[in-house]
Amino acid sequence: MDTKISTDFYKSNVLGQRSGLFVLFFTEMWERFSFYGMRVLLIQFLTAAVIAGDPLKSGWAWTAEEAGALYGTYAMMLYLTPIFGGIIADKYIGSRMAVIIGAIIMTIGHAAMAFDTTVMFFIGLACLVIGTGFFKPNMPSILGEMYKDLPEKKDGAYTIFYMGVNAGAFFGMMLCGYVAETQGWHWGFGLAGIFMLLGTLQFAFAKPLMGNLGIISKDKDVVAAKAAEDKDKRNPFTNLDYILITIVGVIGFLYAFNDPLSKNGIIDLFSSLDTSFLRGQYIMIIIALIIFIYMLVSRILRYDKVVRDRMFAVVLLAFFLIFFFMSFEQGATSLVLVARDYIDRTLEGSALLTFNIVNGLLTIVPLAIISWVLIKLAVTTWSKIALSNVILITCFLIIWGAALWMLSEEFSKDASEITVSWFSTLNSFFIIALASTVSKLWESKYNPSAAFKYGFGLVLVAIGFLVLGLGSMGISEGVKISMAFLVITYLFHTLGELFISPVGLSYVSKLVPGRMLAFMFGIWYLAIAIAQKLAAVLGGQVETIQKEYSLSHFFFLFTAIPLAAGILVMLLNPIIKKLMHGIK
Repeated sequence: MDTKISTDFYKSNVLGQRSGLFVLFFTEMWERFSFYGMRVLLIQFLTAAVIAGDPLKSGWAWTAEEAGALYGTYAMMLYLTPIFGGIIADKYIGSRMAVIIGAIIMTIGHAAMAFDTTVMFFIGLACLVIGTGFFKPNMPSILGEMYKDLPEKKDGAYTIFYMGVNAGAFFGMMLCGYVAETQGWHWGFGLAGIFMLLGTLQFAFAKPLMGNLGIISKDKDVVAAKAAEDKDKRNPFTNLDYILITIVGVIGFLYAFNDPLSKNGIIDLFSSLDTSFLRGQYIMIIIALIIFIYMLVSRILRYDKVVRDRMFAVVLLAFFLIFFFMSFEQGATSLVLVARDYIDRTLEGSALLTFNIVNGLLTIVPLAIISWVLIKLAVTTWSKIALSNVILITCFLIIWGAALWMLSEEFSKDASEITVSWFSTLNSFFIIALASTVSKLWESKYNPSAAFKYGFGLVLVAIGFLVLGLGSMGISEGVKISMAFLVITYLFHTLGELFISPVGLSYVSKLVPGRMLAFMFGIWYLAIAIAQKLAAVLGGQVETIQKEYSLSHFFFLFTAIPLAAGILVMLLNPIIKKLMHGIK
């Protein structure tokens, strides 16, 4: 891609960083606002009861298992389509156009979900999956290109960008969740779409500031160098590799769609393979997994010892990543249902006043800080991208209006029930509050090895579920759990995320040779996709386990799984360090 940037780009700075960073910051913020605003509603909407005479607040009354199967497929696809989106951007359309195309498709998806029809709902989900495939891998790509000549500022730029991600998630879940739960589901879906549209326009109209960032170069020397790189035939994929990848891909996609279809009684593509102890679709997945492991190992074994060992280290870390996300992502499925059905969310009197004051500060203070950043950006770049800034200001006027309306509604009540979606905002809030503190650990003499970072992260997630398990022990019918237990659970889960998520991709880039980087990043995202599906499928069992055993049994199951994985990865530390051959 062409790395020439306009002179204005270099001259205009905000808070010591290039002003273009904040264009990306706000674009990503509104996209995450829309994405998480919709995501926090999905399981609630699917499992909500049908309310006669009130279609706006009626759900589809699915079971947790049925809803988990659909959500799992949706979440799985969100991590698979970016693999293809990144390839298309690199080879054909460039990162900037990919972002715009992805954002437009996602806007259409959010708009479709605002309509109260089944067909439009599924069209909306499909658009969100496809749009995310174009959008997700290419925003970080543009950011990396933006700071290619300024590596000393790159860490700070990514930190600011990461804050934009979490700010968007925080406000999206809070405001879309509140609107949906008080005014009707499709109002919440619609609000997500409004910000996706405005975020798209803001990015598109910022073109004069961004120069040629994210645009594929037509310079003959650059094209020739890229072509030479693409013709690198060292350890090429064989015809057998392509055949095995195709087989695994076909089985995987058929399973992903068969799972929700079969659990909703529509069709089961693998029913002829069912046995008395295992469903046909799971037999096919086991076969696909064996084929995939054979293909992956045979591919890695073609390299020399050091490269081979380092890639096996990445595969081991990706394996344990599955256990982390399988547990952590209960926040999008089972913990949403737990917050709705089993947590005491009712407040009144001084407790309500205290909550409203805290919630008001949590809303107003970060919104004021980000608005200040917006003003700094507008002052610096108004002459270059006035229309983009006008759209940004419009976004903030809407979000300020929605936030103040929400707070005034809550302060006017003598008694209130906290919205289910409010608990989901805790993860983003804790990340914003704790990220810098945890990151300082990586710069100190106490910086743990990769295996111990993963181990600590998994143990912290296990502790979070242990807290909920203890809080739910012995509760009788009609008695609910104190919300303090769920708040503490989200705190431990966020600490676990901070130990694992930010460092994972960093290890891939350090350990894998350039010619295998795209393939191994694909493996990494595949591991997360598998974990997302497992998380939703297992989370869908919360109602079944609660009825047959108890709610605490469900939480103790998710205490045991990450705890065992955490202990195992720490025991494997000497082996993983040896495989890394000196990479820190």
